[in-house]
Amino acid sequence: MKLIIGNKNYSSWSLRGWLAAKQSGLAFEEITIPLYGDDWEARKREDSGIQPSAGRVPVLWDGDVVVWDSLAILEFLADRVGRDRFWPKADDARATARSMVAEMHSGFTALRNECTMNIRRRVPGIRLSDAAKHDVIRVLQLWAEARSRFAMGGPFLFGTFCAADIFYAPVVGRFLTYGIPVPGFAQAYMEAVWEHEWMRQWVAAAEAEQWEIQQFEGPVPKSSA
Repeated sequence: MKLIIGNKNYSSWSLRGWLAAKQSGLAFEEITIPLYGDDWEARKREDSGIQPSAGRVPVLWDGDVVVWDSLAILEFLADRVGRDRFWPKADDARATARSMVAEMHSGFTALRNECTMNIRRRVPGIRLSDAAKHDVIRVLQLWAEARSRFAMGGPFLFGTFCAADIFYAPVVGRFLTYGIPVPGFAQAYMEAVWEHEWMRQWVAAAEAEQWEIQQFEGPVPKSSA
């Protein structure tokens, strides 16, 4: 298999696809294309590479099979290796995890826009809009429900690392980058995610990258809302 991803410092969807590939246990080749660079534009014009996804990452190639979109990649891999590797076994827990992943996949637009992923950066004291604050509260509500109902003593949302943690891992990074205050249970969860072996690998690689995307490195807008 080949997994095409963008810069590890900036690409939250690439992180989700990469974590899904790691969770599968299958061997894969990692191909990084710097976002918005010359290679990025060239690859988007090619007949192969990232073309099937209209120039977006991640993209998974498995023989003649091409899968784009991080959730589709996760589900494809779950079909390959068994769904219990990605999703909780109990029906109620699995239903909750699926709903949480779907909500993250399609929502939280304000949080995404105001707190772009930038693993290397630390921006304390950001003033969020009301919409972004609402997104933060909703994330914490979801985490609290999963932890209280399904964690069963484990450090992750459903006890062991699963699809829900894969999809909320970039949110953990955003909360850390922008110094967003969270209650103790959420802090403990964030520490568990950030100390996970795969996250340590990703963060180390992001910190070692030489690329910078200036539009994500400038002053952070201060919302008056």
